[in-house]
Amino acid sequence: MAVIRLGAVDYLNARPLVHGLDQRPDLFVLRFDPPSTCAALLHEGAIDVGMIPSIEFQRGIPPYVIVGGMGIVSDGPVASVALFSTKATAEIRSIAVDTSSRTSTGLLHVLCRESLGIAPELVPMPPAIDAMLQRCDAALVIGDPALYLDHQKAGLSKIDLGEQWTSLTGLPFVWAFWAGRPGVLSEAALAGLGAARDAGVASSDAIADAYCGPARAALGRAYLRDNIQYVLDARAAAGLRKYYELAAKHGVIDEVRAPVFY
Repeated sequence: MAVIRLGAVDYLNARPLVHGLDQRPDLFVLRFDPPSTCAALLHEGAIDVGMIPSIEFQRGIPPYVIVGGMGIVSDGPVASVALFSTKATAEIRSIAVDTSSRTSTGLLHVLCRESLGIAPELVPMPPAIDAMLQRCDAALVIGDPALYLDHQKAGLSKIDLGEQWTSLTGLPFVWAFWAGRPGVLSEAALAGLGAARDAGVASSDAIADAYCGPARAALGRAYLRDNIQYVLDARAAAGLRKYYELAAKHGVIDEVRAPVFY
């Protein structure tokens, strides 16, 4: 049986999904990258299965298959994907968007039109908050940099995109999931991914402590416990389909490709 080349997201929220996979060299070889890089590696065939931002499912050639039942999901505030600004929302004319994930940028595009009532210019930039806010009225930051940013100390407002989405739709938002080409994952590999997720969720406090260090351990523990879910259930799948529907409505994607699951 061929070893599966896995590409995972290099953020705290992904760690429970890969817990112990480095101890399964019979099944997997694992690497970590930013979300956009992970997706690019899958698109070019450099990895077999990637923890890809959810919008990237729409760009797979041939169409990808999603590993069912698990993902990186929020149902309310996500804490780690947010719009930061010194201006009132109605005054925002330009937003610097973190180049690390097109899912978050796509969601921002949807929310600007569906709930925030603005139509700003979106300017792709690296996730450096000071430079972003020098260039634009607001900054979209994702992952660990967003989680760790003390916006109150920095004098910034924070709009949590997960909270905005759930307020708009009443549904969870699916940020990322394992996906690959059809037939890549064996039953043993699927079972291995499920076991890693279960063990990671059970060990989330220890994962946060090791990843964040003493100064941020409490923040990391609360985040993994209260903001992130790892079950892609029927409600989450409905949220995923709703995102694709609104992304197509607002020109983020050309058409909706229905999710297909292992």
